[in-house]
Amino acid sequence: MRGGRGGVGRRRPPGRQVAGRAGLYLVLGLVALSTLFPFLLMLSTSVRTGGALVNQLGDLIPETITFQNYRDVWVADRFDRYFLNSALVTVVVLAANLLFDSMVAYALSRKPFRGSGLVLALILARMMIPVHVLMIPIYVLIQRIGLYDTLAALMLPSLVEGFGIFLMKQYFDGLPRSLDEAARVDGAGDFQILFRVLMPLARPALAVVLINTALTTWNQFLMPLILTSSAETRTLTLGLALYQGRFGVDYVHQMAAAAISALPIVALFLVFQRQIIAGLTRGAVKQ
Repeated sequence: MRGGRGGVGRRRPPGRQVAGRAGLYLVLGLVALSTLFPFLLMLSTSVRTGGALVNQLGDLIPETITFQNYRDVWVADRFDRYFLNSALVTVVVLAANLLFDSMVAYALSRKPFRGSGLVLALILARMMIPVHVLMIPIYVLIQRIGLYDTLAALMLPSLVEGFGIFLMKQYFDGLPRSLDEAARVDGAGDFQILFRVLMPLARPALAVVLINTALTTWNQFLMPLILTSSAETRTLTLGLALYQGRFGVDYVHQMAAAAISALPIVALFLVFQRQIIAGLTRGAVKQ
């Protein structure tokens, strides 16, 4: 049996390699197209006039483009207020998670104490509990402390998340402890080590926590539905659901409202996509 060095078999002919790669790219292109098509359909419908819909593939690019649908949605049904509420809740929850998750992860990774393993196990167990199980206890608690129908009611239950703690701890465990020792020799304390040494090196993991927290908070629906009741505290996803029920099948305005809700998260992912991929793939290849 003929083979190359080290027992490696024959190399595939160049023509067969090109055909295999072309087939792979074709399959990946079709998968990407099937994923992007609903998004393109939403954008195409949102800029049409007269309620016209896409009846065939050739109509995907409309002859007349208008942004009046966006202005109608933004002003007529107070989507500017809903957008501001969602943005405020997301920013506060995001900042709190980046801060508190990193601090808890640092304590579990760099400051082991008696019972730290139990604390980590409880955090992981909390991640396995569906949010539906916690809705009634959270509602009762928010009612008793007087925060019902406030934006604080949407922020408080999500200030710390187990996923962020676990991810940051695993990332900190992969960083050499010699960095901590060198910083302590220079007189740095725990907060300086965390914020000036470890967190700058953990930017890929922070990016994963950022996009996961932002996506979860921005798109949450059940908690705003349960913990708020007035239009002043309504978030974007809740406003979008009520908008559908109020105006019936008004596709162009519904798609414009959906685009307003989706575009910020898409933009955020595009900005941090490299850091997110780096954070998810760290440790996949051994050095």
